Amino acid sequence: MSEPTTEQLDAYVRTRLALAGFDLSLLPEVFDAATGVPTRDQVLANLRSFVASTPGAISGWAPPAEGPAYAQQASPPLIYPSITEAWTGKADAR
Repeated sequence: MSEPTTEQLDAYVRTRLALAGFDLSLLPEVFDAATGVPTRDQVLANLRSFVASTPGAISGWAPPAEGPAYAQQASPPLIYPSITEAWTGKADAR
């Protein structure tokens, strides 16, 4: 499988931003040192670099479990981890 092109990565990033409700066109086209707000091109380049390198490492991670079928049960997401730790006795003595 070949690496995605810059155009494909840009399309992916723009789509993900749009789905998240972020309008890339609201960013300035020219850098303004007074505000420090990144330009559209800077944001797109940084996100393109992130997508090209990091998600592969993230998607390969799995919590330790006896098998993939038990991975989700072994490490369920917790909304309030501190309360769960208090219930299970793992909270500190504060």
